[in-house]
Amino acid sequence: MDRPSDRSPVDEVEAGRAQSAFCKRSVAVPRGFLREGNPRTMLDAACRRMQAGEEAVLALVLDTEGSTYAGAGDMVLFANDTQVGWLSGGCLEQDLATRAERVDAMGRIEWVEIDTRGDEDLLSGSALGCRGRLRIALLPLRAMPGIAELFAAWLRGGVELQRELRTTGEILFRVGDRVAHWRLPALRDASLPVSGSWSLPLGRLPRALVLGAGPETPTLVPMLRALGWWVGVAERRARWDQAAQGADARFLAGSVRAIAEADCDVALVMHHDFELDREALDALACSDIGLVGLLGPRRRRDDLFRLLTPQQRERLVPRLRSPVGMDIGGRGPEAIALSIAAELQHWRATVAA
Repeated sequence: MDRPSDRSPVDEVEAGRAQSAFCKRSVAVPRGFLREGNPRTMLDAACRRMQAGEEAVLALVLDTEGSTYAGAGDMVLFANDTQVGWLSGGCLEQDLATRAERVDAMGRIEWVEIDTRGDEDLLSGSALGCRGRLRIALLPLRAMPGIAELFAAWLRGGVELQRELRTTGEILFRVGDRVAHWRLPALRDASLPVSGSWSLPLGRLPRALVLGAGPETPTLVPMLRALGWWVGVAERRARWDQAAQGADARFLAGSVRAIAEADCDVALVMHHDFELDREALDALACSDIGLVGLLGPRRRRDDLFRLLTPQQRERLVPRLRSPVGMDIGGRGPEAIALSIAAELQHWRATVAA
């Protein structure tokens, strides 16, 4: 008589996938989201400054060579003696802030090249041993009417921001079907090419949907947002209402409706409630969400998967991270939140690449 298998439902699916060509079909991979960074803080601050009619100059990295802190497309906002974001470890920003005041006052672009690759720059000036070159455009946002509306459209999510610049002073920004074009006087750095041009796409923010608030949520939500994620929380239980504060969107309906409305790249199932988690997995099996994270031990995962159909298991296993979170050590909700954020950030960089 055959002995019953002691493998878990997830192990059974993985074994079957290894033997079946049909089961080796690829999982839908989300495309177009930003691989790294969090430009939302800069663009959100720019919108607020523009609405208040205040000084706002955007430093935009055009290209780099060698070792640099920032990459092409990175941004910093200078506004009224404050800055939002960084292009270096702090060694370049003071000079850029001084230039930004001049750029805002004159309403012109300033092209800047900072080159610290020479041996003489290692221990002097602003180099601090970086050995890199950056080309930067300082853009006077008050001289670019309509720019705040484009930034706001990108901040709402789901679309790419295309940025095109020429050394002649022509600037074009596009978000979806919204386009704005400006031609501004420019102060050109002698080291820049006479007819240079740059095209710098800014992908949309990756989107994470937390299905079920709990002890980890108050730490996880702001952490993911600080890393550059759009975060939605679906929670209909009154006791966890405060735990979802700070999310980009809150869904009071069940998992099925939240999944349909959020249009997310990642879903985290973490109700701390068996039946609600089963309901969420049932809905996620019909989705094309790229990563499904399930909170809790493997034994609980196996109990949940035994209540799903073979077809649902087959759909979920290739995308499943269970228990979700990198094994970085520690106990308690804060450590769990950190481990989840670390796994999502690693997945974000790997998939976007």
